[in-house]
Amino acid sequence: MPHRTALNHPRGTSVTRQKVQAKWLIFINMPQSKTALLEAPPIEPLATVPTQGGGGTPPLAKLDFPMATAATISPEVRAKYEPVIGLEVHVQLLTETKAFCGCVNRFGSPPNTNVCPVCLGLPGALPVLNKRAVEFATLASLALNCQVREHSIFARKNYFYPDLPKGYQISQFDKPLAEHGHIEIPTPTGPKRIGITRLHMEEDAGKSLHDGFPDSATRTYVDLNRCGTPLIEIVSEPDMRTPDEAYEYLTRLKEIMLYTGVSDCNMEEGSLRCDANVSVRLRGAEKFGTKAEVKNVNSFRFIRAALEYEIERQIEIVESGNRVVQETRLYNANEGRTYSMRSKEQAHDYRYFPEPDLPPLIVPDAWKSEIAARMPELPEARRARMIAEYGITEQDAHTLTATRAFADQFEAAARAAKNPRRVANLVQSELTMRLKAAGLELDQSPVSMSGIALAADLAEDGKLSSKQLKQLFDLCFERNEDFATVYEREKPQQISDASTLEKMIDDVIAANPAQVEQYRKGKKTVAAFFVGQVMKASKGQANPALLNELVTKKLDN
Repeated sequence: MPHRTALNHPRGTSVTRQKVQAKWLIFINMPQSKTALLEAPPIEPLATVPTQGGGGTPPLAKLDFPMATAATISPEVRAKYEPVIGLEVHVQLLTETKAFCGCVNRFGSPPNTNVCPVCLGLPGALPVLNKRAVEFATLASLALNCQVREHSIFARKNYFYPDLPKGYQISQFDKPLAEHGHIEIPTPTGPKRIGITRLHMEEDAGKSLHDGFPDSATRTYVDLNRCGTPLIEIVSEPDMRTPDEAYEYLTRLKEIMLYTGVSDCNMEEGSLRCDANVSVRLRGAEKFGTKAEVKNVNSFRFIRAALEYEIERQIEIVESGNRVVQETRLYNANEGRTYSMRSKEQAHDYRYFPEPDLPPLIVPDAWKSEIAARMPELPEARRARMIAEYGITEQDAHTLTATRAFADQFEAAARAAKNPRRVANLVQSELTMRLKAAGLELDQSPVSMSGIALAADLAEDGKLSSKQLKQLFDLCFERNEDFATVYEREKPQQISDASTLEKMIDDVIAANPAQVEQYRKGKKTVAAFFVGQVMKASKGQANPALLNELVTKKLDN
């Protein structure tokens, strides 16, 4: 039996798939491979699109939606309006098993292999709540400064979609797990608090694959492995006023989720997904404008670009005297614009009602305190402490706390090194630049933080010049070796003998009388010229501290 499942459809529109009441055939072979095949009869297209020849498109053709017009408005017109932005973020929890069954929670398995009667919503299958998912959701709630309810309720959210085999999603509605949180973000005018309306638990749906198969023009393939994956949905207040604020909010949110360890936040694998709600209003107005929801944006950079485009599109519509339509829109990153997906003029009626197969979720104070005790030091607090403790800059602190693991490594190295500030400088000046050039992440660096600490101590003791450090770091990246290994093999030696350096300085002074005259007339910066010439003559091996001292002494005599 094939693992992939197929649904015939006119490609290009999810609206068509939603409106068709397909009759599913479900085959289960649990003892052998736990595979499932779902098939539906061909679906007739709801409409045809005129072609150049005057006729309609054949069946199974793509349905085209009206294209957004290019938004070009002046800064003066843009300044009249204030955007209002709220974000809905779905975060998959990093549990070993799914939310309501024992199926493995793993990305990348063969299609339709991580499924069971509970995932597929078969008659008689009953959900059992994953305790670790509740702990992760509660930890995330506390990290986001939310008030965790002692008593919350799961509800059924009813809607039809091919990759939702139960015909409903287990979610939370009027009594979510947590409410009333916030995140502080940096802005040009200072810190700003962005409210979090709610954080609730739910399960993920399966995945419809519209591309990548020979018959993708006529069929959609359905992979149900993702069904039942535990999610938290984090809904912000509409407190953001610029795309940059939305970008900062998402950046801080992702950092917090990664530091707590509740998710890997891998956007390419769908572990973190964001929908943005945006509207515009005249500055000073109290009433919100009509919002559009932008979905399926797979990077923070694209979310910012999508919001920029959507804000200008809506302003252009209002300025032309027309009305913004409430709708869901998709962002095309290649074209840098949004397209209409479906109208949301009429609110969805999901017919929520309490999940009859799950009791209320109770998180008593004792359990909440136990979960709170596992809270790590969060990114902003860690940055503030590291700045105070190690004397590093705010920029250094942001780089060094990019991930919890890297921050742990830096702190271990900084505590072992003679000068923590020099460790931070080497990370910024020598490591990150080379990582960027090589297209590597911090955790892929050939140079460990203990290697950085060794390099910092050698420089601090005057045993290596900056030029020698650069050469050694170059070799580390060329050979994919740690700093200690390269240093032990190369063992570059510094010239720290004063008499040897004095002879070199004398030769340089004798060869450059014009520069000597400039120095003695008051242009003290010329000393750097002599230092550079001696460094060149010594092939970068002169002890820089001793050299500077001797050059100044010679020129002043």
